[in-house]
Amino acid sequence: MPLTPPVRLHLTTPPLDAAARQGRFAPARPCPGHGGLAGPDTGEWAGRTLDEVAAEDPEAVRRWLTDPEFAPPGGGESVTALITRTGEHLAGLEPGPHRVVVAQAVVRAVVVAALELPAAAFWRLDVRPDTETVLSGRAGRWNLRLGHPRPAE
Repeated sequence: MPLTPPVRLHLTTPPLDAAARQGRFAPARPCPGHGGLAGPDTGEWAGRTLDEVAAEDPEAVRRWLTDPEFAPPGGGESVTALITRTGEHLAGLEPGPHRVVVAQAVVRAVVVAALELPAAAFWRLDVRPDTETVLSGRAGRWNLRLGHPRPAE
């Protein structure tokens, strides 16, 4: 029986921009060619800092950080939904190399999906800005290489 061709997914996190350095939730951004790897939708929290949201609604922030099913108000996406969406994208990748620039939350979600970790592990993964995470696999079995410096372009 021949082996299925491998898939290699290179996920690059960009350097922090001014909004990220201020701790602002980014608005959901499309990911051309890899829509399933778009950044998470933070609903009404987009553009605000975690401190601003926590000052207004500390219970919502607590739930978001502890309950993977909780979605930010205003159409936000739960951690579970993000993991499901990125996992479906991962499962549908064609063989060969794929290079995508993604949000740090997307890297966490892909790793949780690929390694079949519990959703609560999402918040336990620290993804550094300006690094590359690589997943490679065949037939749903994934190997992971985390946090290497991004290659020079």
